[in-house]
Amino acid sequence: MIAIDALGTFSLMVGLLTLTPGLDTALVLRTAALGRRHRAWGVVLGIQSGTLIWGTLTSLGVTALLTASHLAYEILRWAGAAYLVWMGGRLLWATWRRSVDDATETPGNGVEVTSGAGSVDSLLGGWRQGLTTNLLNPKMGAFYVAVLPQFLPADASHLAAGVLLTGIHILLAVLWAGVLITLGHVLRNRLQQPAARRCLDRITGTVIAAFGIRLALGE
Repeated sequence: MIAIDALGTFSLMVGLLTLTPGLDTALVLRTAALGRRHRAWGVVLGIQSGTLIWGTLTSLGVTALLTASHLAYEILRWAGAAYLVWMGGRLLWATWRRSVDDATETPGNGVEVTSGAGSVDSLLGGWRQGLTTNLLNPKMGAFYVAVLPQFLPADASHLAAGVLLTGIHILLAVLWAGVLITLGHVLRNRLQQPAARRCLDRITGTVIAAFGIRLALGE
């Protein structure tokens, strides 16, 4: 069995990681702020499905092969970087298109432009987005390879212990995501105004693309 103090230390570590603003926070908050609660929860479930996969594979020793293989790590790193830059670029491009359409729109013409990234309130669509974002981030695998084995007891099943610890991480992340979604829901009326929507999407798109560039640069 895992010692209570080890559980506490691991919970504190992943709790601080969860509270640190990053890509997951930007995705969930932006989706919820646009009033798409189903898709926002889909993003959360997708991200945590990826976390469960990383935790399970680490417990089985599979992800150690990823960090040991330079080629495999580089392929995943570049794929993840390309996906994040593409996703952030789509958001930024959509805000530019909306700016142009707003400038040329005449009263009563019924022009409505939606962002290509997550414009439908779909639980499944959000799950796919969250899962893809998580699994294409090799640093998630590297984090689990570096941290998780330190908390796996030698006299117990590594798989069971690893899934338990990963479950703690997932639980804390879901609780924090609930706070973010509630915050987004409260602010949705303001953030759905055209100017505020463009500002939100530009910030989110820039954050996502910046993560992709940092990943490509290996930082």
